[in-house]
Amino acid sequence: MTTYGADILDRVKERFGQAGAPVEHAILVLAFAPGEIGAAARALRDEFGFELLLDVTAVDWPDRDPRFDVVWHFYATRNRVRVRVKTAVALSDPVVPSLTALYGSAAIMERECHDMYGIGFEGNADLRPILLYEGFVGHPLRKDYPKRQEQPLVPYREEAKP
Repeated sequence: MTTYGADILDRVKERFGQAGAPVEHAILVLAFAPGEIGAAARALRDEFGFELLLDVTAVDWPDRDPRFDVVWHFYATRNRVRVRVKTAVALSDPVVPSLTALYGSAAIMERECHDMYGIGFEGNADLRPILLYEGFVGHPLRKDYPKRQEQPLVPYREEAKP
């Protein structure tokens, strides 16, 4: 990582009051409460130039409370640095703010995370399944999802005739 990249990460840490935030594999890792995610993402974009949202995912920790970490990765093309932002949410209320107002690409990524983990994104108007079919039961990337679970059968669509 360039000195300039290290400088910007230090400034990001200082801005958010996370001086002890770790840098793992050259990626700064910031943790916030769910209600702080929107403001943090806006600051990363507007103040520090993290104009790309690379992905949104989750990590399931079945023996921990809160059970899930929701994770976003941002990239600043000018500085060529990445930041990971995460928040913990409970199984009883797995909802975080949507970032669709800041990053248009969040709409699709949030749908994927919703499909796979059951995480809700408040403010995303379209959380229809995107990777799974309508009627799929459960969330296959949760660690308690049964590997051999059979899903309801759905009829195949008829192929278009030429």
